[in-house]
Amino acid sequence: MARKWFKRAVYEKPPYDLGGWSKSLPASTRRRRALASRPKNWTLAHRYLSTARALQALANVTRDPATRKAALADAKYFLKRYHEVKK
Repeated sequence: MARKWFKRAVYEKPPYDLGGWSKSLPASTRRRRALASRPKNWTLAHRYLSTARALQALANVTRDPATRKAALADAKYFLKRYHEVKK
């Protein structure tokens, strides 16, 4: 079931990657790279939401605790930013 959700959330909605996101990078660099991987012609809110969903999907399928923690933190950050922009 999780694979089906991950496929629908990430693989069927390009872009397929997070632009060099890595758990070992500082949070600001991770977030900048993840956001930069989204098309520039999208609205900022759409870019935030897409990035948050991709990071949440990564956190849901990884088995590495450090990756899960970093991806969840970044996903929450982007969801918060998304809600701020949507107001």
